[in-house]
Amino acid sequence: MKICFYCDTVFTFGGVQRVLAVLAKSMSKEHDITILTLDSPSLNDTTMYGLDAANIHYINLQYPKVPFYENILCKTYSFLYKNVLPQNKILSKWYGYSSFSHTKRSLLIKTLNQGDYDIVVGVHVFLSFHLASISKHIKARTVGWMHNSYDAFFSIKTSYIGNLKRLFIHLMPNLDKLVVLSKYDKEKYLKELGIESEVIYNPLTIESKGICSPENKKFLAVGRFSHLHKGFDLLIEAFASFAKLNQGWNLDIVGEGPEEEMLRSLISKHHLEERIKIHPFTKEIEQHYSSASIYILSSRWEGFPLVLFEAMSFGLPIISSDISIAKEIIENKDVGILFRCENVEDLANKMKIMSECENLHKMSESAIKYTENVNISNITLLWNRLFSNLTN
Repeated sequence: MKICFYCDTVFTFGGVQRVLAVLAKSMSKEHDITILTLDSPSLNDTTMYGLDAANIHYINLQYPKVPFYENILCKTYSFLYKNVLPQNKILSKWYGYSSFSHTKRSLLIKTLNQGDYDIVVGVHVFLSFHLASISKHIKARTVGWMHNSYDAFFSIKTSYIGNLKRLFIHLMPNLDKLVVLSKYDKEKYLKELGIESEVIYNPLTIESKGICSPENKKFLAVGRFSHLHKGFDLLIEAFASFAKLNQGWNLDIVGEGPEEEMLRSLISKHHLEERIKIHPFTKEIEQHYSSASIYILSSRWEGFPLVLFEAMSFGLPIISSDISIAKEIIENKDVGILFRCENVEDLANKMKIMSECENLHKMSESAIKYTENVNISNITLLWNRLFSNLTN
């Protein structure tokens, strides 16, 4: 089967890129795989995620500059659609065209039809919008692969396609299948948008090379320091409260991003420089997992927190905010506990409970066993089944 993954980037650091690379490598063992990327050819480093070890084709699609008159027409209509016009089916269809100009749309249609693919997968929401707007003009079956949660798209204060909800409702059914990351999302898409979807978890992207130990007395958190998203500010405040009563445990935070200066200021404010350490991203993240004792997910929202499964694969018990996807992963699994999202006091209390828990070894064993559900072999089987159903 000829399969094309259409993405904005695969040659830069990021969770979506890593998941795409792992899945593409696995599927290339039995399919003809192409990654169509908007990356500049100068970024093509196939060693970044071990893509050089797989038989995968790459196309760097460089969209031409849109003519001035076309750009003005598109921007004008986009403004009217978002602020003035009723967002009905026909006007949403036109917006799909205006947000993805004729010049670019024609090039993508030509590129995909020349590839003669059986399946084209739009990686994330905006690339899926592109596919949905041209689905009737290409020969391949089309799949939209969502990489964030329903709530992140439409519900939270900082949702980035909230004002395009009607567009989503009218445009996305043009795709042959929509893949979402949780059962909660599947229910929300059907109830709120009337759109059927299929749940496929993201696969583990690293192989555990060591097992954690409760005796290390170390909490761990990993993620990009982007505005508010990961809740590292909440985590530091909670640890400051916890640390007043506990002198034995420390906290490691691994990540980089625009919030770093603010986070370091918080640590300094509480005089915790010796107990909270910030480490930069590393390709050797395994060493942080294996040297920790408990993993903490303090996020205000998540699409699919792959770090939870990565941590559990090293036997790390979990403390997580009670966002919907974390509930789905953790609740009643004997792998960790939840705290009320954005509640610093509750997080500090859960840190105290887990640091004193005598059951961490058992949680560790349950965590390792649970991650077998998302190994790459099992996830590849689900994607193969999906593709087979679409083409038969």
